[in-house]
Amino acid sequence: MEITAQHVWMMIAAAMVLLMTPGLGLFYGGMTRAKAALNMIMMSFISAGIVGVVWVLWGYSMTTGEGILGIFGNPFANFGLQNLMGSPDLIKAGFSATFAIITVALISGAIADRAKFSAWAVFVPLWVTLVYCPLAYMIWGGGLMSAGGAITEASGQVIDFAGGAVVEISSGTAALVLALVVGQRQGFAKDPSHRPHNVPFIMLGAAILWFGWFGFNGGAATTAEQAGLIWINTLVTPAAAMLSWLLTEKIRHGHPTSLGAASGVVAGLVAITPSCANISPVAAIGLGLVAGAACCVFVDLKYRFGLDDSLDVVGVHLGAGLIGTLALGFIAFPVDGLGGGLFYGGGLQQLVAQAVAVVVTVLLSGLVTLVIGRAIHRFIGFRVSHEAETVGVDLSEHAETAYAFGERGAGHFNPLGHRPPAPVLAKSDPAVDIASRPAKEDTFA
Repeated sequence: MEITAQHVWMMIAAAMVLLMTPGLGLFYGGMTRAKAALNMIMMSFISAGIVGVVWVLWGYSMTTGEGILGIFGNPFANFGLQNLMGSPDLIKAGFSATFAIITVALISGAIADRAKFSAWAVFVPLWVTLVYCPLAYMIWGGGLMSAGGAITEASGQVIDFAGGAVVEISSGTAALVLALVVGQRQGFAKDPSHRPHNVPFIMLGAAILWFGWFGFNGGAATTAEQAGLIWINTLVTPAAAMLSWLLTEKIRHGHPTSLGAASGVVAGLVAITPSCANISPVAAIGLGLVAGAACCVFVDLKYRFGLDDSLDVVGVHLGAGLIGTLALGFIAFPVDGLGGGLFYGGGLQQLVAQAVAVVVTVLLSGLVTLVIGRAIHRFIGFRVSHEAETVGVDLSEHAETAYAFGERGAGHFNPLGHRPPAPVLAKSDPAVDIASRPAKEDTFA
């Protein structure tokens, strides 16, 4: 079979989506403290390593083909992708792998500064296998919420073009549960050092995410007309969300911030994900304005409820994911046999279908994440020790630091090529002494 333009575009889009994961690492790394920046980047990178292997072995098989109770595909049907050798379906398999990678990586931001790297490495394959793959199969692969599925027959066909439920709501719900399981950081809402340490990293990460999102939303486009609509909507929704977030910040707190601009962009990208091919550009602007302002408020609520969602995964991804998914019940235009939302005279059917998908996604992701998280916390321990958290998870988990300032830098190898000993987490350790100094003496903590 000859390669087509659509094959080429999907491969390019897959590369763009894969780039989003290290972009997320930069975004998250900049938002946390300097002594946890490398750990955040590593949590994104290890997600790519683990999920890449899982996807080839059994992950892709669980999202396609003959289903088991309409919940997931047979994990052995295309085990190792051997049956796809010589088929262009390998391109689709690669494209879908990048979605699974970034979905689980998103969750890591909720447990920044305090999670064991080994525990995260165990969590990633379990969550992808037990949460992401079933949701992807149920909505996209022919399962319960796909065309002809049992839930679809009862409540109508859900619209989720690029992953409002499968990616955003599932990861946001998991982030909420995992933040509760792991618990608050030391000094949450009190320690002034719990603030972004590198705003340029945040802005660069947000820019990479915005770039990659054109492949994320547009990679599955089937016509030039559809691709054009997706491109414009992916441009204008985050643009409007950024503006409304900044305006909301100005009204509520007196200053528009660069962190707010970056967060507004991400909120808009999340909101347009499920609806990028199903709403008009004007509706996309309205969606962005609502999502940006609402998520700005959602993020502030974590302090009221005592939820240490370290890097605002719940407020942005769950919040904007819910807004974008449910908004289709109002602003989706009629297409492909679907009647459209309420504003197009489609009645309540589309809104019901969207709401049912939200409920199923929240319940599945929430309950399974709770079981996985509690099991890991019980048998491995999800949280580092008090001393390790004080030193910083970069040094305690990876024996590295992100920055070298005089003698304070700690690379993994010295100039002679010898590996340094693992840090000793004791009160006499100089690293502990450094981390324990007042903020005015330790600017980069």
